[in-house]
Amino acid sequence: MGMIRVILADDQALLRSAFRVLVESEPDMTVTGEASDGAAALALVRERGADVVLMDIRMPGLDGLAATREISADPALSAVRVVILTTFESDDYVVESLRAGASGFLGKGAEPGELLSAIRLVAAGEALLSPAATRSLITRFLATGDHGAAGGGAAADLQVLTAREREVLVEVAGGLSNDEIAARFEVSPLTVKTHINRLLTKLAARDRAQLVMTAYETGLVRPRFPG
Repeated sequence: MGMIRVILADDQALLRSAFRVLVESEPDMTVTGEASDGAAALALVRERGADVVLMDIRMPGLDGLAATREISADPALSAVRVVILTTFESDDYVVESLRAGASGFLGKGAEPGELLSAIRLVAAGEALLSPAATRSLITRFLATGDHGAAGGGAAADLQVLTAREREVLVEVAGGLSNDEIAARFEVSPLTVKTHINRLLTKLAARDRAQLVMTAYETGLVRPRFPG
């Protein structure tokens, strides 16, 4: 992978400055622009290009969710990945962020190493959804929200999948990496990657995050809670 181009979208200038210093301290990353609201972020992405956008949710004017939807809906920006930056009180936006097309989310209090790893992970096409706490949060909201698991349209989409593709989708929804899925099914990671590429194509999903949402929203995977 070449240089990862990052755009920072947050209405707090101090936070953007801190992120810029951190990102540009890495030899494989560069900041191509900063924005203080969603409209400016969207304009920057279209003008300068980006691999990853770190997007705050709460910004004046066009907020982060709306900007993410715009990026997601633009075929010319299909390679752009969005990581939503959240604070504890805005975690209820997580599922909405993923539906809007985000590849994952990260707390603003994350350690520097976590942020850098998140950028690399998402730029490589992975979903920032692996931690158990994240999956628990997503399933909790899907279980209580109007996610349409019984809807015939979404469920019908899974009919195009093979039995193995369904199995792989379940494991992706569980947060497993390609290597972990390969070990579970005793196949090569390359075979798993092929299955996932087919899943992305057949389900018209942008990335793994969208596959996770599809698995839950169609009812293929049911939320599980402790106790």
